[in-house]
Amino acid sequence: MGGQRQSVTIRHVAADAGVSMQTVSRVINSEPNVRPHMAERVRASIAKLGYVPSIAAQRLSGSRSYLIVALNDRERTLADWRSRQGSDWVNQMLLGGMLTCAAHGYRLIVELVDTDHAQVERELSGAIAALRPDGVILTPPHSDNPLILAILAARHIPFARIGSCADGPGFTIDMDDRGAAALATRRLIDLGHRRVGFIAGPTDYAQSERRVAGWRDAMAAAGLADTGLLAPGDFGFASGTRAATQLLDLAPAPTAIIASNDQMALAALDQARTRGLAVPDDLSIVSFDDTPVVRYTHPPLAAISQPIADVAARAAEMIIARTMGRPVEEERVVIPSAFVPRASIAPPRPPHCVSL
Repeated sequence: MGGQRQSVTIRHVAADAGVSMQTVSRVINSEPNVRPHMAERVRASIAKLGYVPSIAAQRLSGSRSYLIVALNDRERTLADWRSRQGSDWVNQMLLGGMLTCAAHGYRLIVELVDTDHAQVERELSGAIAALRPDGVILTPPHSDNPLILAILAARHIPFARIGSCADGPGFTIDMDDRGAAALATRRLIDLGHRRVGFIAGPTDYAQSERRVAGWRDAMAAAGLADTGLLAPGDFGFASGTRAATQLLDLAPAPTAIIASNDQMALAALDQARTRGLAVPDDLSIVSFDDTPVVRYTHPPLAAISQPIADVAARAAEMIIARTMGRPVEEERVVIPSAFVPRASIAPPRPPHCVSL
């Protein structure tokens, strides 16, 4: 009578190689304190038996869990997923983080945590107790949440703060939001625009303020007034519609708009069409994030492209180095964003001449 094939465990590998389970675990984790001939026997048994290391086996070698947890904003992530908009930001974070973790024998797990202070401590403490992570990657707005930083620091858990440049514990990896917004604004000014509107992100995201500051920096450096050209948004399409309406109702209206994310930029493009404005002849539009959708609009949207995958990979590398006792060269890292020009920007249309 046939039976289900028994899965190969670390115990089988140890028996086949004639070594202890701890020795097998040390070989799996590439630890140096195993004699070469013993390590070769273990690797041969692993290959022969088709053994795939488990996290449980990795944990046998010591106190490390070989898990890194990425904390993401629950409300906005779920809203994107439920509206079937997805989140390229999350996808890119997973790409960079997961590949890097896998290369070091780690696993990356994403936990969604509420930004509400009443929930943060309970939810974060529960995740730490259940998973015992070796490190935590914080994404905005959690990367600047003092309560989260204090909880992790008190538990001596290494953590990296993506999108943060504020002082405080943990590694920080900044994408230079202020410089990126200034870069986009300068590109529009260089094209001849003098009234450049800006749609801000939510105030609970620190990088929203930095993007506004970068826009103001470039406008001031060019001697241009920004009064009335700032409109609030919350990263959602509806807020982008309201903000674009506010800006385009101005007299005179801006000849260019920078939106703090792609959804709000799409809303600005939609409002331009509703009003019969040609993009880019009547209105230039620039976005932040550069998710795939903006490449397929008509016209494709110019955007600030942030290296999310590279940033997440760097965050994972810094945490893993710290857990393994290796030196981390820099604890404050800036990975600059890039400007991607596309057909949604052009010099402003010359004012109509009035015949006398």
